[in-house]
Amino acid sequence: MSQKDNVIKHGSENPFESMKKRFDVAAKIIGLDESDYNVLIAPQKAVIVNIPVTMDDGKVKVFEGFRVVHNANLGPSKGGIRYSMDVHLDEVKALAAWMTWKCAVVGIPYGGGKGGIKCDPRSMSKGELERMTRAYTDLMVDVFGPDKDIPAPDMGTGQQEMAWIMDEYSKLVGKSSPAVVTGKPLVLGGSLGRVEATGRGVMVSTRSALSKLGISPVGATCAVQGFGNVGSISAKLLAQQGMKVLAISDVTGGYYNPEGLNIDEAIAYRDNNKGTLEGYKGGSRITNEDLLELDVQVLVPAAMEDQITAENADKIKAKLIVEGANGPTSSSADDILHKKGILVVPDILANAGGVTVSYFEWVQNRLGYFWTEERVYRRADRVMKQAFEGVYSASIEHNCSMRIGAYCVAIKKVAEVEKLRGKFGL
Repeated sequence: MSQKDNVIKHGSENPFESMKKRFDVAAKIIGLDESDYNVLIAPQKAVIVNIPVTMDDGKVKVFEGFRVVHNANLGPSKGGIRYSMDVHLDEVKALAAWMTWKCAVVGIPYGGGKGGIKCDPRSMSKGELERMTRAYTDLMVDVFGPDKDIPAPDMGTGQQEMAWIMDEYSKLVGKSSPAVVTGKPLVLGGSLGRVEATGRGVMVSTRSALSKLGISPVGATCAVQGFGNVGSISAKLLAQQGMKVLAISDVTGGYYNPEGLNIDEAIAYRDNNKGTLEGYKGGSRITNEDLLELDVQVLVPAAMEDQITAENADKIKAKLIVEGANGPTSSSADDILHKKGILVVPDILANAGGVTVSYFEWVQNRLGYFWTEERVYRRADRVMKQAFEGVYSASIEHNCSMRIGAYCVAIKKVAEVEKLRGKFGL
């Protein structure tokens, strides 16, 4: 199956409008005044650059790049950089806003940012990727900074790209600056536990939610859409908790086994098969759409935006959805899921383990002292559990979904900081 034909793809909803709809509901619940609303809904800064890159054939190609700082009132803006042909400004604006709410929900001193380059990294050589990444950093040198805006990996990027950004930025400012990015290789100041952080946060959120539903994780059934870093590690850690992962998927389709899949085996197969599950024999083939509608207790969408929409939300049978991806549920599906009594742990809470450990990496870089993996896990788990309880309490207090509860918690915090800093009218 080609990338073009797979069903993990963007839905029709504008991602920024989708975020804004949730914001509007929460703002009304908490009584956000008009001034606060006007300031918090719009990004503080959006930078668009054209990146000329000499390709391996000697021709110069120009790539479009973005960096959006949504809000930097709680601290320096924080957010990943994605390399994808689907990157566009509204997507980056939405992702930056979600980072603002995500950091506020888990209580770390960051604002929200996001970046991206419209490219197909799989079709580019390592040399082309390096030249593009360094050129992007050159153009963003006035935006990036350990006390201003801190990038991280996202879709299509990883440790190598972060190493290039750190190196290029350090050259430009004339000093070593490891804290300018997170998600770096360990030898360059990365943190133990960072690779597993987002998936581990999904697992901790799932355990917390199951306890509220009175369901034991041992023997509980689960399906995971997406088998990249977040999906595969979520599946692995959930299986270690005693859950039966019945289905997994990636861009090649889904794989289902009613007796439960061997996740370690599936990860090894993917790693030895050019990063995909194509041809995997551990389960029968199903589509990504079928996976979402399986009769399981827990569904973890960890692929792309807008996978659960008004068209398929009524067919979801899971009792619990834990959002490993950013924006996997369109705003049009929210009410349908809520009325069905499905508990949804929203993306800005469920996948916040990644930015939490990114914050720990930044702290360690600033200290020049590094923690053990056990300490990273212990502190991250505590942050995620506390954040879950805060959001769950808000959803009970306001008689709303956990998603809207999370927005209420986050917006209230950022608005309070905005007023305390007293920036209106300056």
